Amino acid sequence: MSAVSVAPAEAAQFQLVSNWHVDAPIERVWDALKATEEWPSWWRYVKSVQEIDPGDADGLGAIRHIAWSSRLPYGVAFDVEVMEIQRPRRMQGRARGQLDGVGTWELTPEGETTRVRYIWCVNLGTRWMRIAAPLAAPVFRWNHDGVMRAGAQGLARHLGVRLIGAY
Repeated sequence: MSAVSVAPAEAAQFQLVSNWHVDAPIERVWDALKATEEWPSWWRYVKSVQEIDPGDADGLGAIRHIAWSSRLPYGVAFDVEVMEIQRPRRMQGRARGQLDGVGTWELTPEGETTRVRYIWCVNLGTRWMRIAAPLAAPVFRWNHDGVMRAGAQGLARHLGVRLIGAY
């Protein structure tokens, strides 16, 4: 996983990038990622997903409240509104709550496998995270990388396929 801070520490903004390579066709990967309500069954750090608004027939405008745990002794929760859907290649959501930012899933087919890139541009929403960010940024990155790696492993298990890579 690659995670890079892109803003001054006082703003507590991060751009975190994760790449997965899954031995499954793009449509299967897309369907699993789009079915957010099923994430808790295969992504160990997703504690719950509650639908607030289903959005339109494609899911555009959908809002879900997602509660996460982490490798550190804290969890976060936030609402995510689906802002863009380009089936089966790109999905983008706006998060608001304890974390505020934009998350983008980009899927690229590679033969019968799929490369997944997740870009999380986030502002830390809680006071303690903002205060700790200058010193704790490497720990936040380590935590994010572990949460995302668990997602890649869980997705592969959920699909019954091999995880080729997660970085």
